[in-house]
Amino acid sequence: MTQIARSGDTRTERRLQAERLTGPQALHEAQALRFAVFSTELNATLKSAELGLDVDDYDAHCQHIGVRDLATGGLVATTRLLDHQAANRLGRFYSEEEFSLHGLRHLQGSILEIGRTCVAPAYRNGGTIAVLWGELAEVLNEGGYDYLMGCASIPMQDGGIQAQAIMQRLRERYLCTEHLRAEP
Repeated sequence: MTQIARSGDTRTERRLQAERLTGPQALHEAQALRFAVFSTELNATLKSAELGLDVDDYDAHCQHIGVRDLATGGLVATTRLLDHQAANRLGRFYSEEEFSLHGLRHLQGSILEIGRTCVAPAYRNGGTIAVLWGELAEVLNEGGYDYLMGCASIPMQDGGIQAQAIMQRLRERYLCTEHLRAEP
């Protein structure tokens, strides 16, 4: 899928293309972008920091999608997808390392977990996300998934003010029923 997306400067247009990232080189690009965003920019401590990559045990079991700038050839956004079958083989979803997911195993239907989503700073705009989410929608439709879930990182440099505001909004508007609670 190829789409035109506008960058932050309204006079600049970029041709962005979503793609399924296959093969070791594409995975390496995704891991390098994730490292640049999570470690370099957000100061996350990653196990594979000495390699300049964000690598973990889940990558080999996930499908990876991304957005490429057709003018430069560079990967500018990525996310990975772990389906319920791969999670069963692994014994868990990634989210289960971060949260107690009450009721997850009792859901009827297929689950897809999204994670490690990141966008290069110069491409953080609605257009880039729309292209990435468009490809995610294709995956969801092709796979016939019933549920989409995942973790999101919230910066804490403000002393937790933003995290508190997000949690308050989630509690007020979107909190699931008791049988599907997620607790840190």
